[in-house]
Amino acid sequence: MTVAIGYILISVLAGAIGQITLKYGMTQTGQITLSLHDIVPTLWKIGTNPYVIGGLTLYVCGTVFWLAALSRVDLSYAYPFASLSYVIMLTASWLLFNENITPLRLAGTLIVMLGVFLISRSG
Repeated sequence: MTVAIGYILISVLAGAIGQITLKYGMTQTGQITLSLHDIVPTLWKIGTNPYVIGGLTLYVCGTVFWLAALSRVDLSYAYPFASLSYVIMLTASWLLFNENITPLRLAGTLIVMLGVFLISRSG
């Protein structure tokens, strides 16, 4: 079980860091439109950004660890741990992107953390 929890946590961390990296890459890329007229230049602009590539790579790595975890534990046990990414994202958004964290967002995140704790105790 301990190895599986390690795999789960690595997967969650890789996914969260991947999101942060994608966000940083998209702030460099700028706002995009999804019109058919601009699709090729838009995809090129996104696909050649090293932070976007890095973020997607982290997702793939996280998926490998997630699959390893799922081979060892029940999905109903593993999946709630994915919500830890909310905690990471809330903190990173505030620290790295100066996003506003409202009291309700903070309270919701604390409730998520409590839920993960309770599920982790259920074995």
